[in-house]
Amino acid sequence: MTRGYGRWVALCCLALSAGACAPRKETVEPKPAPAPEQPAPAAPEPQKENPAMAATLDCVVSVPASVRAGEPVPLRFQLTNRTAQPLHVLKWRTPLEGLMGKDFEVTRDGTEVNYLGRMVKRGNPSADAYVTLAPGASVDAQVDLSQAYEMKQPGRYRIAFNGGLMDVVEKQAEVPRSLEQLQSRPVSCPAVETTISAP
Repeated sequence: MTRGYGRWVALCCLALSAGACAPRKETVEPKPAPAPEQPAPAAPEPQKENPAMAATLDCVVSVPASVRAGEPVPLRFQLTNRTAQPLHVLKWRTPLEGLMGKDFEVTRDGTEVNYLGRMVKRGNPSADAYVTLAPGASVDAQVDLSQAYEMKQPGRYRIAFNGGLMDVVEKQAEVPRSLEQLQSRPVSCPAVETTISAP
């Protein structure tokens, strides 16, 4: 091998080895562009309150903390109109007309007691069967639960109103309504308790 040829081979090897040792440029894939932010959904517009469908009627019942067996068990029932307009309430199946049906759930130490009172069948109500409550006004009545429920045995009694008004009318011109037109409305009365002790 001649010296010139050897130099040429050495130069070629040197060039090849230099290329092999050169730093490689790493290719970086471009990141995808972030998706455009979606606008937050608009909050729903508050619905306009119908004053008669908002907090319409407050109901409160109360009884003495304790009574002796055989004595009356007085219960006070009160409705208050919390709207800005008069409401006409049908008194049926509430203490506003007395005890004319099983309008309360009464239990003694967790066991339901018997209802002993009247069960009244009805025709269409008259205007006198309604009571008118002005805005902010209250109406109340008192009944003796012992006249309609078996409450002679000592124990802890829990009394809860069954929670419905048979008809509430907003327009005086619609009073009275026929049975087919009655529009019941729920009303929440917190339950109360009393202790009946031995005589």
